[in-house]
Amino acid sequence: MRTFTTGIALLLFACLPLTSTADDTAQANPCLDCHETDLAQFEATVHGTTECLDCHVGADERRHKRGLDPVDCGSCHDDVVEEQSTSAHGELGPQKFPDPILPSCTDCHGEVHTMMPYTDESSPVSSLSQGETCGACHGAEPPTERSVSTIRPIAAYTASVHAQAVHDHDPGPGCSDCHSAHSPLPATDPDSSIHRQNVPDTCGGCHRKITRQFDRSIHGMAAAAGVYESPVCTDCHGEHRILAIAAPGSPVSASNVPIQVCGPCHSDLKLSEKYGLPADQVPSYGESFHGLAARGGSQRVANCASCHGVHNILPSTDPDSHTHPDNLAETCGQCHAGAGTRFTIGPVHVIADDTPNVVAYWIRKIYIPLIWVTVIGMLLHNLLDLVKKTRTYSLWRRRAPEQSSIKERMSRPFRLMHALAAVSFFVLVYTGFALKYPESWWAELLQFGDNEFRGVVHRIAAVGLMGACLIHFGHLAISARARGQMAAFLPKTADFREFVHRTGYNLGLRSDPPAPVRVGYVEKVEYWAALWGTFVTAITGLVLWFENLTLAWLPGWVPEAATVLHFLEAVLATLAILIWHFYSVMLDPAVYPMDMTWLTGKPPFSRAEERGEVVYGETPEKDT
Repeated sequence: MRTFTTGIALLLFACLPLTSTADDTAQANPCLDCHETDLAQFEATVHGTTECLDCHVGADERRHKRGLDPVDCGSCHDDVVEEQSTSAHGELGPQKFPDPILPSCTDCHGEVHTMMPYTDESSPVSSLSQGETCGACHGAEPPTERSVSTIRPIAAYTASVHAQAVHDHDPGPGCSDCHSAHSPLPATDPDSSIHRQNVPDTCGGCHRKITRQFDRSIHGMAAAAGVYESPVCTDCHGEHRILAIAAPGSPVSASNVPIQVCGPCHSDLKLSEKYGLPADQVPSYGESFHGLAARGGSQRVANCASCHGVHNILPSTDPDSHTHPDNLAETCGQCHAGAGTRFTIGPVHVIADDTPNVVAYWIRKIYIPLIWVTVIGMLLHNLLDLVKKTRTYSLWRRRAPEQSSIKERMSRPFRLMHALAAVSFFVLVYTGFALKYPESWWAELLQFGDNEFRGVVHRIAAVGLMGACLIHFGHLAISARARGQMAAFLPKTADFREFVHRTGYNLGLRSDPPAPVRVGYVEKVEYWAALWGTFVTAITGLVLWFENLTLAWLPGWVPEAATVLHFLEAVLATLAILIWHFYSVMLDPAVYPMDMTWLTGKPPFSRAEERGEVVYGETPEKDT
């Protein structure tokens, strides 16, 4: 019996610690009696070591029944609350707006009992989550009184390289890195981290080396001196939607730099007058070979930054400047390997009407009037011929008599050379003018990713045209019959008499047409003009094709003069083909709708009769 009593006593004694521990827990945190809070989860939060009464001050039984005062985060975070009160968020307080517009601590940091450190990815203020958190107010669609004037800043940031870096867990800024966490201020406030004069320092928090370069540059020094128009980081790169350099939509993409970045300032008339900047820099670049290629979408061609630098732009008088005379050979040599110093002598940004290049100047002075006179002359000549032949339409549509035949005018070798030259010429015209006018709708067909495709096609066609000429001269060298045929194309004084006679006939001053000739002045003008045009465009084209050799061995005026001559001769050749040649082989009533000589070797009867090539009563031998 005594043993049994002793056992019961020991059992009761063993239970005493358990009962005491439960009582201690309840007494330690009586809030849990009513408030269901996951204590383990709370202890893992940033406030895990904080007691309930540290935040819920005065939560005794008497006052608790009447309700508690709002939690005052400033009791611990007084410095943060003070900082926030003078920020743009603090300005949204009840003194100006209804209370709900003022963001509270929990609006950004989340519910107190689950609040994690900002270094934790689950925290609403972590770099990974800030876009969504700030977007609750700053991404409102449509904008409300609680949103800001910037449209869709969060969507813009989400598409940026910064957001991508954060998403990939690489170093990258969230909203607070640029705007600050508790003291964001309007961009107009001189104390704001995003005020124009403070932007370089803000970006320099991450991009230190670049900021040091920028601070020493002409733009950086002007911005630091208070020149409001001088560009800072955000003027070139954008604000929230900062894209990779290679992205087509990036303003600092190679093809966008001249127009979207440098152009707005360096082609602005007011800025030019105010600061004495030359206003023709951007237009002159746009008309250069580099500019035309950039306008066509090339990502490899030199743009403003390629020559002047990016963040370290200095005046050309500064010895460290990329455009200082002593550094030009090295600057240009980045693209043009082996480029010498000769081509760097002289101005670079020049416009057509103000070029110091004497050769290029006189080429324009001669060629432009020549083009006008030639085109007007061809149009008048063809119009007179068309009117005269239209009045005698029936004479030009007669069928060939049965007892007649037409000599072969163009033998097979000539037809093959003509086909190669024709195809090459039209490809050259299309691809060449696509470079000159890259924004035109028809030029877009050649813009497959880069301007390089157009250039390759153009050069292939150039080889084809030069090859056709070489084959032609080779054929003349080995064929006596061919030389005999082409001898008829040599100019003679009779050609001028034929021109005068035909002009008088077409004007009604003479009643008789010119005597038939197998090769008249029309064909001779075509032939010699084609040879001249091919020679000029081939020579100038080779100068531009092999630009590294040109720049290394020839003076600087040669590439510019070659560019001018190449373009103007191409214009003249194209108009000559369209007006003179196409009339002769398509629109002339004697051959309309097409002179098939270039395919069959024989002209239509009306044209053959006009030239005296109809043989009556016999079958002539073919020319070879």
